Amino acid sequence: MSSTSGLTRRRGGAGGAAGGANADDITRSGSSSNVKDSAPETSYEASENGHKIAFDPRDIGESAERSKQPKLTLMEEVILMGLKDKQGYLSFWNDNISYALRGCIVIELAFRGRIAMVKDPGRRRFPLPDRLMEVIDDTLTGEVLLDEALKMMKTSEKMPVSSWIDLMSGETWNLMKIGYQLKQVRERLCKGLVDKGILRTEKRNFLLFDMATHPVADGGAKEEIRRRVRNVLTQRTVVLPHSQFLPENLEFRYIRTIAMVCAAYAANVLENALSSLGHEARERAFAQTDELLAEYSQWPFGKKVAQGGVGANLPGVIAEEISKSKDKELQLEVVAACLNVFTRLDSLL
Repeated sequence: MSSTSGLTRRRGGAGGAAGGANADDITRSGSSSNVKDSAPETSYEASENGHKIAFDPRDIGESAERSKQPKLTLMEEVILMGLKDKQGYLSFWNDNISYALRGCIVIELAFRGRIAMVKDPGRRRFPLPDRLMEVIDDTLTGEVLLDEALKMMKTSEKMPVSSWIDLMSGETWNLMKIGYQLKQVRERLCKGLVDKGILRTEKRNFLLFDMATHPVADGGAKEEIRRRVRNVLTQRTVVLPHSQFLPENLEFRYIRTIAMVCAAYAANVLENALSSLGHEARERAFAQTDELLAEYSQWPFGKKVAQGGVGANLPGVIAEEISKSKDKELQLEVVAACLNVFTRLDSLL
């Protein structure tokens, strides 16, 4: 079944595309397309010669937003980690990545200050994934998938984190809510990475059919992600150098990186970042990931020092990041809820 998306790509993001073997099955209603942006459609400013120049204020807002954010979203980092460098496609046997990518969308919206847990003291009676979530800022991000999810959340009733991930993944028997399923997430993310110069598009023949593939064009981006993963999972003192993929002034730099590692683990693509390690070192890295997922899938975040002294400084730097943003704890609670869903991903699929 196919349908058209309720959101049109304006620039720099990933648009809908025809699905290949890796494209997710899709249904998506355009019900959220009637949500209007808070900014006016067109504004005018006077030029030096007195003529009016038309511009869209949303473009300026998106540029300001992007200047504060890393070049790649969490979803893009995870899918880039899973792609085969030269072949340009994901493993055909990976059943977890589609669900994990929807969780990354929720996490990214929380990091960007768009969604948070409903501020209700009674919410603590419920498990993290079952606590209600709400939109606290409906300003568009400029990333098409994020904005599509944000519009759906804005026009819907408040629902728990786990319900949103299920609905966006199509994991529902409720026909009234099947329209919440996001379409072709993998292909659209790859198209966005092509737009950003990280991937390129090719066509590959698989016996009976042709499929669009996306080999890596900028190996530096993927290698930076791999280095960051190995840094977190193998070093006693974790230090994250700043780059365009992790700006120095980015809020929650360490929490974001831990979320990326845990999401890659849940998506069954983490091993691709650890291929340069020996067998024993890889096993220790996976054990460390288990520790991180256990610690950061609860709220408040755990403060336990990892086994073997790996990441011994993480509890301190995480506590410092949280103390600088006390007013954003409800957003971080959403992140913890998503990681909690990841801990039981295998049993959900």
